[in-house]
Amino acid sequence: MCHKERMENMTEETMREARKAFLEDTLKKLLGQDSPTGFTEKVVTVAEDIAREQGFATRRTNKGNLVITVPGRETGRKVGLCAHVDTLGLMVRSITAEGMLMVTKVGGPLLPTLDGEYCRIYTRDGKVYTGTVLSLSPSVHVQDDAATRPRDEKNMAVRIDEKVHNKEDVEALGIAAGDYVCYDPKTTITESGFVKSRFLDDKASAACLLTLLWQMRETGTRPRFESYFTLTVHEEVGHGGATLPAVDELLAVDMGCIGEDLGCTEYQVSICAKDSGGPYDYGMVSRLVQLAKEQGVNHSVDIYPHYGSDAGAAWYSGMDCRAALIGPGVHASHGMERTHLDGLRATLDLAALYLELA
Repeated sequence: MCHKERMENMTEETMREARKAFLEDTLKKLLGQDSPTGFTEKVVTVAEDIAREQGFATRRTNKGNLVITVPGRETGRKVGLCAHVDTLGLMVRSITAEGMLMVTKVGGPLLPTLDGEYCRIYTRDGKVYTGTVLSLSPSVHVQDDAATRPRDEKNMAVRIDEKVHNKEDVEALGIAAGDYVCYDPKTTITESGFVKSRFLDDKASAACLLTLLWQMRETGTRPRFESYFTLTVHEEVGHGGATLPAVDELLAVDMGCIGEDLGCTEYQVSICAKDSGGPYDYGMVSRLVQLAKEQGVNHSVDIYPHYGSDAGAAWYSGMDCRAALIGPGVHASHGMERTHLDGLRATLDLAALYLELA
């Protein structure tokens, strides 16, 4: 059966279910790869394979970003969409005399939420060890301050699942300062449609962009203008968007904020009017709001009080473009995050409308 015949036989409901299945599978694949900033080779390879399977050309920048070229129906303007596949993480800072690993943050993880989390330690010679992130006062039966000791870099460490008694035993395993410590995302998709996992910021949005590629292949559609989908790898440390392709407009797709003084929910796409770096392009934001209203996309317009994006990084680097930011509402960001498939669907729909797929 040819592509055209397959599409004619695919009902709208069948298409929706197929897109949902592809989105969930892609999200699981991305979340299944440990990828703190600076340690993203494997997740980029997974994303690149998915993009190429949809028939799109890719390239990698010197910095490690994945750029996917999507031909347009018209010339005259270039459009960029970006999401990031780097995540929060930890790195070995030192080894204690007792054989515990002291760590430093990669990005801004919410350290108190990591107490008791399982993790993997990656050495530079390719070994992988398991362990647990713990308070240095881990036992209520022993330490008086087990409940009250601060959960921060000075007071938390990694217990290694190996027979080690001192610093020398740990060094003999090949573990050293600078090794990455990656904690388990614990990904779960519930029957009710909730997606619970660490690192939905921003692998949920990256999965949306890759699903858009699938949608274009399945429907035979293309954006109005030549577009570049970029998956960046340094967003969590602030400069992921500093080396994006030159475009006239840039739409960053990153998690939407949920909380006090904000309107967004997990079931919506959030359109950000302003974040910590200032307001986004008024015309682009207005156009996104209008599209969402006209096409019935469940959305919220919000201001993020403690936030920066790759679009902001692009502006700081000197890129001359209009820029805006959208993304699925994510609860408990930088902790144990949660969103809903409805929010991912709304994000996909708004991004497709923005691209003027036809």
